[in-house]
Amino acid sequence: MFTGIVQEIGTVERVEPHSGSKGDARDQRLEITFARIPRERLAPGDSISVDGVCLTVAALQAQSFVADVSGETLRVTTLGARRPGARVNLEPALRAGDGLGGHWVSGHVDGIAEVLSISEDARSLNVELSAPSGLSRYIARKGSVTLDGVSLTVNAVDGDHFSINLIPHTLEVTTLGALSRGSRLNLEIDLLARYVERLGSA
Repeated sequence: MFTGIVQEIGTVERVEPHSGSKGDARDQRLEITFARIPRERLAPGDSISVDGVCLTVAALQAQSFVADVSGETLRVTTLGARRPGARVNLEPALRAGDGLGGHWVSGHVDGIAEVLSISEDARSLNVELSAPSGLSRYIARKGSVTLDGVSLTVNAVDGDHFSINLIPHTLEVTTLGALSRGSRLNLEIDLLARYVERLGSA
């Protein structure tokens, strides 16, 4: 479990494809460098959010960790497009007693949102995005969403489109400061929306 409060921007150091029986890449192993996350927060077997995707630390070096990414995860997230040098949002798993500054985030990506437009709003940026049609029903004005591992509040919703506001701090400490039109982001809807639907259909 995570909070959507990014602890550090890491860098993809190495991408190692693993081939299936037909020779096509079925999964990958990523090596990601980090500097500020305390080493005691990461150990082999621990979970870590990488751009909003919950991965398991397979190995740990002095300044980097290694994680395996399954073919399914590559298919439904943007991690398959990450290349050496790419910057990624990192958050270690929540521990008992940690503060909950964002909202409950599972690290299970629901789909991919695309940036439609970016406009200045005083010192902040207003970003309009499109969501997969099957997910838009779970996005509510003033509700929470997670984009590339960042907990954000929804400003407005119009059909499959929704908008969020990025304050200067978020632009500085996450990769969202590099967004442009057409950027694709890992989207996780609020856990509460899933449970409300399940209870309503029971």
